[in-house]
Amino acid sequence: MINGILAAEELIASRVAHIFRTYPKQITAAVAVLLLSAGGGAFAVASLGPDAADLPVKQVFEAVTPLSFADQVEALDNHSFTLFRTEITRSSDTAEALLQRLGIADPAAASFLRGNSDARSAFLSRAGRTVTAEATQENALQKLSARWIPDGDGNFKRVVIEKTPKGFQTKSETDTLTPGTRLASGIVRTSLFAATDDAGIPDAVASQLADVFSGDVDFRSLRKGDRFAVVYETFDADGQTLRTGRVLSAEFESGGKLHQALWYQESGQKGAYYRPNGDSLRRAYLSSPVEFTRVSSGFAMRLHPILNSWRQHHGIDFAAPTGTPVRAVGDGTVEFAGTQSGYGNIVILKHRNNQETAYAHLSRIDVKVGQSVSQSQTVGAVGSTGWATGPHLHFEFRVNGEYHDPATIAQQDGGAPISAASRPAFERLAVATRAELSAAFSVVQASAD
Repeated sequence: MINGILAAEELIASRVAHIFRTYPKQITAAVAVLLLSAGGGAFAVASLGPDAADLPVKQVFEAVTPLSFADQVEALDNHSFTLFRTEITRSSDTAEALLQRLGIADPAAASFLRGNSDARSAFLSRAGRTVTAEATQENALQKLSARWIPDGDGNFKRVVIEKTPKGFQTKSETDTLTPGTRLASGIVRTSLFAATDDAGIPDAVASQLADVFSGDVDFRSLRKGDRFAVVYETFDADGQTLRTGRVLSAEFESGGKLHQALWYQESGQKGAYYRPNGDSLRRAYLSSPVEFTRVSSGFAMRLHPILNSWRQHHGIDFAAPTGTPVRAVGDGTVEFAGTQSGYGNIVILKHRNNQETAYAHLSRIDVKVGQSVSQSQTVGAVGSTGWATGPHLHFEFRVNGEYHDPATIAQQDGGAPISAASRPAFERLAVATRAELSAAFSVVQASAD
């Protein structure tokens, strides 16, 4: 019950903050008018209204005949209702398995789902699609809907199976995604990613949050009780979020120190994250070339797993499943893309100031020598080629040919502050952002209490 109340509070706070973000001047003026008119109204009532003690009192009595128990039972028997359930499809789904997870017990529906080619293609052997079922109180299927994003054109696909007097029928539609924003917050108890899971924040948003504050917060040594709030874009279909977008603003409190960030795009330039005072949060390099992973071996002496001797480990190993995308940590040019002895498949990028990054043991390479790449662009995928005992990414950072600890790479600044011409608009946005994040923090604080 408490979680439900807090979720409702967070939703209301998110909507109120969104309105404040969109119409800050109008709301300020409206509040001022309301306060002035409220003051005048109070004076008029106090001066002219009658004393409540002098008002007449009237009692009204009316006989009420309750329904008999039999009548109540009959009314319940005649009452019908519809059940709504939502699930995510799995690649292993059969018609029976999917309907069972949705609580549907309807052999005719299962038979139709198996036998109709459009229905089978939309609902079965497809992972990650949002499915909604409408059922009778006897768990018989009335309507089954699947929604997914087929490409990046801003639309989504909807396939609906509906029961009619003539049996089940299928229709296919294309509709436009509805953009929106969502506000969420959480408290760290073990790790950032465990906290974002608890808060229902998607992995893609959690990874952005880590990237935004990578130069200010050491996410490997967070403290219990550290807290965060985030506002991010959503793209919805029929009221359900199918995809998330960019983090618009965020706040992270770690070790008693507060860090804030908001996204802003100056005219004719790329957007970036800034502190409320206008300083850029953009770093020359991301803190990690692999999203949502863990360090399995650091920049230190270690017992080599294959050579069985103590050697300096010249990089950081990130444990991740084969095929996990590997991204460039900074803007650069591909200096090498191929195979090098123990490194296996490796990509080496040349960056500013004679700095290089290397990405080794890749299962595939997605770039070519001489190609320009931008920060966060995919250069390959995690694998176990070369001298590797299992799938992981070996990542190196070199300066003038010498190895440096990659853990320090995210500390290099890479952006300019807000220009003087953009500062008035930026400061208005910063005011609205503080209101949003304050609303989110009030919810997370209530949860902690």
